[in-house]
Amino acid sequence: QVQFVESGGKSVQTGESLTLSCVASGFAFRSYSISWYRQAPGKERELVGVITQAGGTSNYLQAVRDRFTISRDNAKNTAYLQMNSLKTEDTAVYYCNKGYGSPSGMEYTYWGQGTQVTVSS
Repeated sequence: QVQFVESGGKSVQTGESLTLSCVASGFAFRSYSISWYRQAPGKERELVGVITQAGGTSNYLQAVRDRFTISRDNAKNTAYLQMNSLKTEDTAVYYCNKGYGSPSGMEYTYWGQGTQVTVSS
């Protein structure tokens, strides 16, 4: 079955950088886009950005554009989210999922456990 294991989240200070990983299994990873989402406390889940099968990236959330970069390594069935110049408002649980997701991700019925990113000033 489809499974995602997100990791790399931790508590950091504003301005620092983090790289999150998403290890996928249960499907042909290289054949699918991968979407990164986040959910802040008390807020709806939102799409952070998407990487296509070919490695093109798109649909970055306006708030993270120019600071976050998505990449992938098909040989490792892994997608990455490089986050630079972190802000307190980036505090959230970060998730990945299969396919080119909608802004809300409401179409997904399965989510991994996510990885917590906490940014403090």
